[in-house]
Amino acid sequence: MAALQDNLILRSGTVLRNRICKASMNEALATPDGKVQPEHVALYDVWANSGASLLITGNMMVDGAHMNEPLVVDALLDANMDLLRKWAATGKRTNTHIWPQLNHPGKQSPKMVNDAPVAPSVVPIPNDMFVPPRELSDAEIEGITDRFVEAAVRLEDAGFTGVQLHGAHGYLIGQFLSPHHNRRTDRWGGSFENRFRFVEEIYRRIRAKTGPEFNIGIKINSSDFQKGGFTEEDSINVAKALDALGIDLIEISGGSWENPVNRKGKQEEKMESTKKREAYFLEYAEKVKSQIGAPLVVTGGFRSSAGISDALASGAMDMAGVARPFAVEPKFGTQIIQNPNHTSPVAPIRSGLKKIDAMAIMEISWYTMQIERIAQGKKVQTKADGVWPALRVMYRFWKNGKAVKRVRA
Repeated sequence: MAALQDNLILRSGTVLRNRICKASMNEALATPDGKVQPEHVALYDVWANSGASLLITGNMMVDGAHMNEPLVVDALLDANMDLLRKWAATGKRTNTHIWPQLNHPGKQSPKMVNDAPVAPSVVPIPNDMFVPPRELSDAEIEGITDRFVEAAVRLEDAGFTGVQLHGAHGYLIGQFLSPHHNRRTDRWGGSFENRFRFVEEIYRRIRAKTGPEFNIGIKINSSDFQKGGFTEEDSINVAKALDALGIDLIEISGGSWENPVNRKGKQEEKMESTKKREAYFLEYAEKVKSQIGAPLVVTGGFRSSAGISDALASGAMDMAGVARPFAVEPKFGTQIIQNPNHTSPVAPIRSGLKKIDAMAIMEISWYTMQIERIAQGKKVQTKADGVWPALRVMYRFWKNGKAVKRVRA
């Protein structure tokens, strides 16, 4: 069975030098209008020396008018090309592959940045943070598909070795896949084949426009944990269909704004057995792995060298996706390869205020701050200082959300 330091050869011929993937985290370093900043390059220059063989970036939007949150990169801005080339070059110096994560949030675009979200169907998110969406027309769906393709072509030209399509966490690709969110009766909805059509078209068209060595991966939910929604059976069918098309890498995750898996509640109770083995989605991975040939990444919960090694040895996955540990230990990959007893110092971040802690604002805010510190060449912090990190990041996002609206007006 696979070990941490083993190579992983993808269908494209790409050789990943070990089984550690830095999973996507929002860098929150772009300008309000989606411009890449020198801090992105500095951050990935550090992470290119982290010991991970594959780095998945934070969300890059395929439509700057539809952002999932403030301070994310617009992949289609001409002004970004020079810095995107420098960003991609950071990985080449250490034989580390960097894949931008391409996304359209659909209706999961908060009103702080978007008063006119779109979706497969008019099914609102029951949260005051979001405006009810407008249903996409057939022509608009085709246009968004073309935007995914154009973004991938640009990123290949910039020197990145692949892209990851974000089909998890409640964003647009996931909305099309879910019968709860997608209630269309045309060629884009209804049967599994129709709901799958959107991501299939994106994949096929990117493959037709990029070179044979350019990788296409996808992140999908094991389930959206929602009644009448995207089920585990749907997820396995998506994995099998993409595998048949020739996808290079499939990452498994779970949850959305409506049903986040990292907060207390029924989802957490359901996953208690898998938590004992450190990874949240390992039981699902065991089911799907035997049915596909594409390499499988499992993300969510990994914190130690032993936990990752055990999961690899089980044969349930081919690669471990790890996020937050890289925000507090920029060389986490090297640490776990060199020390079989190493465990990340990542721990729950609490403000002491129940309402804030229940919303997970402290968690998101604190790790966002650590990523910013890495990009600025500062030492990361290991403990949160009360509620101030949350308030600081919340204010920054609110201020830049207003700026996004001004830019798009």
